[in-house]
Amino acid sequence: MAETFFFNALREAIDEEMARDDTVFVLGEDVGHYGGSYKVTKDLYKKYGELRILDTPIAENSFTGMAIGAAMTGLRPVIEGMNMGFLLLAFNQIANNAGMVRYTSGGNFKIPLVIRGPGGVGRQLGAEHSQRLEAYFHAVPGLKIIACSTPYNAKGLLKAAIRDNNPVLFFEHVLLYNLKEDLPESEYVLPLNQAEIVREGSDVTILTYSRMRHHVLQTLSSLEKEGYDPEVIDLISLKPFDFETIGASIRKTHRVIVVEECMKTGGIGAELVASINDQFFDELDAPVLRLSSQDIPTPYNGTLERHTIVQPQQVSEAVKKMVALQV
Repeated sequence: MAETFFFNALREAIDEEMARDDTVFVLGEDVGHYGGSYKVTKDLYKKYGELRILDTPIAENSFTGMAIGAAMTGLRPVIEGMNMGFLLLAFNQIANNAGMVRYTSGGNFKIPLVIRGPGGVGRQLGAEHSQRLEAYFHAVPGLKIIACSTPYNAKGLLKAAIRDNNPVLFFEHVLLYNLKEDLPESEYVLPLNQAEIVREGSDVTILTYSRMRHHVLQTLSSLEKEGYDPEVIDLISLKPFDFETIGASIRKTHRVIVVEECMKTGGIGAELVASINDQFFDELDAPVLRLSSQDIPTPYNGTLERHTIVQPQQVSEAVKKMVALQV
């Protein structure tokens, strides 16, 4: 086992896949000599050359379209979005081309494409750099959406995403890059479609993902001391949801809290609640409780920014409220 930063876990994944498969290449703004905005591709151009670690102009729609064309003709592009919010400029390419070409071509083309990079609410990055694009793209057919949350799952999931023959949006939270964790020295690959049971429990199911996993974990020691026994599930796959794991937990606890950084209106939690009500309504002893970000552009002011997103204390209060709702 070797202690590894989150950003280096991602770098290792890319390095290993590029060494394994010469059709894999990386493109994006400042991914080459600069090493990426969070150093995920640092020095890889020295090893693989400037055509496989390709610096692009500031033209997200153009280089995303180019990557989709490359995927159609047999390559495996990995796009780094310097900030995932910038990829709104490539929404047409991602939605109408990456998501649909395999379908509209009758399966004649595969789109083995990964679009990865930093997103989420950072520390005073302002509204335009604090986007949660998972909700924007969730309705697009043909896309897989992944949110990694630890160095371990970041590496294993990114390797799996690069090997997948479908377009994968791979979200990394901007505030998780300096997390450290011991990683196996041997190769491992994780499934893209499975949630992770972070903690088993019997009182209430907490469904969360990305940075909010860590906010939830901050509450556990105090909740355990007070006698509460929550089950915590990291969704990981935001599209499709892993309803096998989710359903098994709901049948055990009969109560659900969704904790997300996404916006409340039209967010990941909104779809999750609707699907739970559709599939598991008879198993619920209480309405699903949803903790989401405020429906406003993220303020630059640090104090206001903290008030727009879910904090650990709110999670603790929600667990107590939910468990108090006896049948």
